[in-house]
Amino acid sequence: QVQLVESGGGLVQAGGSLRLSCAASGRTFISYAMAWFRQAPGKERELVAAISRNGGNTYYADSVKGRFTISRDNAKNTVYLQMNSLKPEDTAVYHCAADPAPHTVVIITLAQYDYWGQGTQVTVSS
Repeated sequence: QVQLVESGGGLVQAGGSLRLSCAASGRTFISYAMAWFRQAPGKERELVAAISRNGGNTYYADSVKGRFTISRDNAKNTVYLQMNSLKPEDTAVYHCAADPAPHTVVIITLAQYDYWGQGTQVTVSS
């Protein structure tokens, strides 16, 4: 089992940057594929980016490609989401998620993730 705690959210102007962090408890972080999802008011939770256990494979939603970067530091039990060129439509609560997976697999299905953080609010003003 793993517990996830997000941080790094806040209020930023359009065009600005934020870096989200997700710290995982336990010694088995390296066993989990990780992802960032987001949920805006009145909308369904959607996948933003995902990364394999070994960090070698990643996936991005079309809406964030070229602007966001997901990465992980297995020594620090942490996954990051670097967000650049932020837009008002990026405003949402951002959640990290974890699921056990083989080394190189990227999981892009919300229902497959077993563990979730509480989320951190990102607000982008125009």
